[in-house]
Amino acid sequence: MTRDKIIAAALTLFSKNGYEGTSLTEIAKAVGIKKPSIYNHFKSKDEIFLTIYENILWLHVQQVEKLIEDIKGLNAKVQLSQILDLTFQYYIDFEEQSTFLKRSVFFSPENLKEQLHEQFMAAEDAMSAILRTIINKGMENGEIRKGNIDDFIVSYYCLLDGIFIELSYYGVEKMKPRIVNIWTNFWFGFKKD
Repeated sequence: MTRDKIIAAALTLFSKNGYEGTSLTEIAKAVGIKKPSIYNHFKSKDEIFLTIYENILWLHVQQVEKLIEDIKGLNAKVQLSQILDLTFQYYIDFEEQSTFLKRSVFFSPENLKEQLHEQFMAAEDAMSAILRTIINKGMENGEIRKGNIDDFIVSYYCLLDGIFIELSYYGVEKMKPRIVNIWTNFWFGFKKD
């Protein structure tokens, strides 16, 4: 339970102040414990940061896996559209996690860059496997034009990443109506003529 409280407090502080602007003393104070007590649960601030980062990445992958299980009988267009909608909603519902992720990606602590990259690539590999299955099936069914599946996956990631960034600029209310237009135009490039 204390471990979970440490993670929650650290998430808030890292999201607000970044890695460099957050100390173990501040985390301990936010939890209501003394700094040495943190070491009963984590070896270092780095371990706390990496744990939060990994949790955020895999929470999203798990949500997508659950969604796909629920909609596996639907066509590729619907599945990809619903993953997009789920991802957009994830950024809204988990604002603190999204802020943490943005800070981690754009202002990675120098000493953790390699580990963050490894965790990111592991989560992306899991996500890519899901997308590969959907896109391949869409090609087989004549719904998606023939092409290099990895190129389609990269394009889809660019779509998701663009929404991730644009949400920061425009906010939820302006982005909601844009999502439909973004998806419609994006799908036009995927679909078979």
